[in-house]
Amino acid sequence: MLTQFRRDSGNRYSSLLNAVMFVSMLATTALVRAATLPAMPQTFDTTYSSTTGNVINVNNGGNLQSALNSAQLGDTIVLQAGATFTGPISLPKKTTGTGWIYIQSSAYSNLPAPGTRVGPTDAANMPKIVATSGGGTTVQTVSGAHHFRFVGIEFKPVSGNFLYNLISIGNGESSVASLPNNITFDRCYIHGDASVGGRRGVAMDGTYIAVVDSYISDFKEAGADTQALWAHSTPGPLKIVNNYLEAAGENVMFGGADPGIANVVPSDIEIRRNHFFKPLSWMGSSWSVKNLLEFKNARRALVEGNRFENNWAASQQGFSLLLTPRNQNGGAPWSAVQDITIRLNTFLNLGQGINVSGRDDTYSSQVTSRVLIQDNVINVSNLGSSGGRMFQLVNGPADVTIDHNTGFCTSSLTFAENSPKADGFLFQNNLVTEGDYGFTGTGSGNAINTLNTYFTNWQFLKNAIIGGSSSNYPTGNYFPSGISSVGFANYSGGNYHLAATSSLKGLGTDGKDIGANIDAVTAAASVSAVAPPPVSIPSPPKGLSTTVQQ
Repeated sequence: MLTQFRRDSGNRYSSLLNAVMFVSMLATTALVRAATLPAMPQTFDTTYSSTTGNVINVNNGGNLQSALNSAQLGDTIVLQAGATFTGPISLPKKTTGTGWIYIQSSAYSNLPAPGTRVGPTDAANMPKIVATSGGGTTVQTVSGAHHFRFVGIEFKPVSGNFLYNLISIGNGESSVASLPNNITFDRCYIHGDASVGGRRGVAMDGTYIAVVDSYISDFKEAGADTQALWAHSTPGPLKIVNNYLEAAGENVMFGGADPGIANVVPSDIEIRRNHFFKPLSWMGSSWSVKNLLEFKNARRALVEGNRFENNWAASQQGFSLLLTPRNQNGGAPWSAVQDITIRLNTFLNLGQGINVSGRDDTYSSQVTSRVLIQDNVINVSNLGSSGGRMFQLVNGPADVTIDHNTGFCTSSLTFAENSPKADGFLFQNNLVTEGDYGFTGTGSGNAINTLNTYFTNWQFLKNAIIGGSSSNYPTGNYFPSGISSVGFANYSGGNYHLAATSSLKGLGTDGKDIGANIDAVTAAASVSAVAPPPVSIPSPPKGLSTTVQQ
């Protein structure tokens, strides 16, 4: 059953609708509207619960496909830990029984408890489902397959084999009604070959598809995009919670090919408490490296409590997270990136930070709209000499809010370019380094000129720009001369709380500390963070005060 991250009846945050304020724009006063905030995703429950039907034991040498064919909804198929079963196995469409079919390890009691991520060391307690070269896969689905849960299973290629899709959910269906649905991978170890890699871990083209508490690694290839998880032809909902996610191309991507179903946009996407990671040993290798998370076609996504680590320029410019609508093959002009919430995450060791593009620059697409980037800690170290920008906004996205972030960069705090202008831009309560070039854009120089050149209905206030000059920015901001002037609790130790003696305490538009809520960032990443904590959207001083109803 779908539930909602506590939101209003209009399927969106309570917003600052009709709120206005007066801001300084080149010594003149202009009336501006507030940015519209994103709608939150609908979500679904994936709690592990025991089945009530028959138990079907399949030992080493047994026929897993026969067990799947004979099982009814409500049954549990128990696979012998350590045994190997050769795919592809096909998940059938069941019409008898009720509930779910579980496929789980005989050593289930030796696995971590539900809600705890597994790792490679747990493989000894897992049965193996393997596949051989080329187009082979371990698991595939027939149209309409539903209600299967894999628990404590290792999925891998036969040693030395390269697979395109290790697990394929969806098979080119042409209607939403025929998509597979309600399939969960729980505490599974899903990996490519350590030497030759693999293209993709799980293709998630179904509805109510979940990957939780799992470890997905070694998806890498020279000359092609690779992903740990990918979805492009499903309306969702999709759930990705508490996983280790490793791939050279896009660790996770939505879109990237035209959907096989007209007007479909992957939607209602929950991405929480994952570790997105690229090994530094891949730098300088032949693997095609791009980014950690990319939205090319997606709507209503929550990205919360994740750790994004290591990304550099190679086959792309080095941005870790991209929002860039793509009508990839020219046949899907409905492609959109809208209602995206990115909050309470940690970004570290990055070539560049977050890129928000408003439009496809090749084919027709919808406009990127309603993006919230809030309460994140972002460390852009210019890894691999990638460029060092914290934020980039191009091609006119609409209603982008960047609020209460703590960030460090080497080059540009924000870079903007292209037309049309981005409408409804709010940048407030951020504690950030200016970098070498500050808030700038192509041919626009300083922040005031950049805001007026590339944005309309913009608000820029109550930010602390470390190393910046007040002459380059709108009034109503703060300019610590350096890190030592901020008053961090322990900057060198990575504690970015403001000390009690900091001059920036309580100076936000909401009376809170400028910068990210560090305690909330920590809490959102914890195992106990089963639901998002309350987050307030602060209002400008003369606007209407609105609190997000979580």
